[in-house]
Amino acid sequence: MIVSVCRLIMLSSITCLLLISFASAVDVKGTNLDGTWTNDVQVCSQLFEKKNNRISMTENADFYGSGFIVEGNEVRGKLERCHITSQKQDGDKTYLQAQCATDIATGPSQLALRLDGNDKLTRFFPDMPGMDLSYYRCPAMN
Repeated sequence: MIVSVCRLIMLSSITCLLLISFASAVDVKGTNLDGTWTNDVQVCSQLFEKKNNRISMTENADFYGSGFIVEGNEVRGKLERCHITSQKQDGDKTYLQAQCATDIATGPSQLALRLDGNDKLTRFFPDMPGMDLSYYRCPAMN
């Protein structure tokens, strides 16, 4: 049981870190980040659905890849919600601070991202060169 809870907390924390790395109350380099984002644009319809005029993650989203939803200062994933508290620009890099919560834990997070065009974000790790994660904007859902 403890191992299961630890795995859930670790997965949620990692996912939350990915999520908050790509959102901001202020546009990043003039680009609005609101919308749905995924590591593979081919699976957008398997990751996201629109119900009652609200976009959410599908029940089986984790089977298809990773993704998140940005709405202003809020970023939502399958198990967590993050609120961006501050942002700092440094050239083409953006550093974010956020507060994230799951059903189990809450806590602050700091992340670094780079906007690589209007529809591509890259999370990078300053202390681990070459360990980048790319996310792509899904087409708008009607």
